[in-house]
Amino acid sequence: MPELMPPYWLIRIAVAGVWLYEGLWCKLLRGEPRELEVVKAVPRYGPRFGVPFLMTLGVVEVALGLWVLSGVEPLLCALAQTVLLVTLNVNGLIWSRHLIHDPKGMLVKNFAFLVLAWVSAGIPAEAGT
Repeated sequence: MPELMPPYWLIRIAVAGVWLYEGLWCKLLRGEPRELEVVKAVPRYGPRFGVPFLMTLGVVEVALGLWVLSGVEPLLCALAQTVLLVTLNVNGLIWSRHLIHDPKGMLVKNFAFLVLAWVSAGIPAEAGT
């Protein structure tokens, strides 16, 4: 039976690409204005700290994308991705559910993405090139 697994480098690029898109385009370059609306919906803190929080989150997401590409400490990287994404999803559902177009779909897509992140983490270091 032929190997149906995509090349390892493509798996890493797919995971990193999501973080780079989310961090750079959606947050740092403000390509997705609804991201700020979601953050500003947090009572008391959102209106005051929404912009700096979103910018910081964008930097963190870009850093995660670069970390994924580096292949350094992949299990720790996958854990960091999981903690960040679960934290963002939980808080988004608590404070901004009314602004999220499809909350159930968001959870399903993010679950699938995290599975791919963990697959990426399982790639042997010598095979990742």
